Amino acid sequence: MTNTLHPTTSTELLLVPGLMCDAAVWEPVLSALSVHAHCHIVDHGMADDLGLMAEQLLATAPPTFALAGHSMGGRVALEVMRRAPQRVTHLALLDTGYKAKAAGAQGEEEARKRQALLDVARTQGVRAMAQVWVQGMVAPQRLADRALIDSIVAMLARKSAEVFANQIQALLERPDTQDVLAQLRIPTLVACGAQDSWSPPVQHEEIAALIPARPQVKTIPHAGHMATMEQPQASAQLLIDWLSPSHAGAPAQ
Repeated sequence: MTNTLHPTTSTELLLVPGLMCDAAVWEPVLSALSVHAHCHIVDHGMADDLGLMAEQLLATAPPTFALAGHSMGGRVALEVMRRAPQRVTHLALLDTGYKAKAAGAQGEEEARKRQALLDVARTQGVRAMAQVWVQGMVAPQRLADRALIDSIVAMLARKSAEVFANQIQALLERPDTQDVLAQLRIPTLVACGAQDSWSPPVQHEEIAALIPARPQVKTIPHAGHMATMEQPQASAQLLIDWLSPSHAGAPAQ
């Protein structure tokens, strides 16, 4: 795990990247967050199972911690909650999902699309795959932002095709987490980019509806799936508010 600046608070915050992402997905919000928490960025290594990713996280995590997961990282965070709910003080689920792979034709189509991207990564290189994949990962108006697009492509290209294959396997074999969501009793943030086409706001409404406290779904304007990189100031503020004592003590919404 990567540590940032030491804050004045003792709060420990674990930040979990998603599919083919690394510390760069959290880097834009770290400066703001580091004032409020001691941040650790998780690395999944070569793990090919979401449960294994969760177990790896728990093996090196502080005794208690706040936990924020982006995309696949949100699913890993829910597997942490399945295994060690007593260790997590706050949970943030960003641009993520909660269901297992669909049965039948729908699930087969998901597997086909993921395999097509993997084939590109293996035959043309991960960077070539990333240049295709990124087209649907940001708000449409940000596709012309070369600095943003280049940073996302560079992040994905730092991973190998083998890592991609392992993480795709983990996602295709993902468990349903409705039972975990139904057991949540801690301050929980559910948020996504308003223009996230991979994990849209309606999917986050479904997640929130399964949580007993019924948290509001926060949408980040002018952002797609990579909200922390597209709109870091707005993303950081949501996370800061989520960590604040006033949030923890607020009545359920």
